[in-house]
Amino acid sequence: MKLSPDETYNIAVYQIGAVKAFAEAAGSKLMHVKIHGALHNLAVRDSKLASALCAAVKAVDQKLIFFALASSELARVGKMSGLTVAEEVFADRTYLDDGSLTPRSDPRAMITDVDQSLRQVLDMVAKKTVRSLNGRLIPVQPDTLCIHGDQPGAAEFAAKIRDALRAEGITVAAPKPAVQT
Repeated sequence: MKLSPDETYNIAVYQIGAVKAFAEAAGSKLMHVKIHGALHNLAVRDSKLASALCAAVKAVDQKLIFFALASSELARVGKMSGLTVAEEVFADRTYLDDGSLTPRSDPRAMITDVDQSLRQVLDMVAKKTVRSLNGRLIPVQPDTLCIHGDQPGAAEFAAKIRDALRAEGITVAAPKPAVQT
């Protein structure tokens, strides 16, 4: 779907506001916003779209943590807009030379081998780099780690990664919210 930045802003405000209200009605609190799928993949490269999404988050609640692909335009715009940004890396996805995720249409997009994923995660955390499919080292800031739940065995995959991180002395915890004022 092709949407203008204004349409994207309006849709995002509506959706973020609705989720925030549902969370509060259930006695909980919305802590972060993460753009998903095709919209995310567009916004990591498109500053106008990224700006619209960041403005929508700020309009609903500027204290929300904004998840954005590490080293992307979306992360840069989020920081410039004053949001608390958690730069996200992916345990089970491969990367292109520009630091974006390999499109799911490419059969190499998903990492299904847990050992390969563990090596990638440990490099991202320890060295702050990820290796692209072509072998290029890309700098990343691994504030939060995504593991997709739509691959077979995702829960076991996540448990093995968590255990490996803990074995390396790496703390696994939720991102810290913005300072409340």
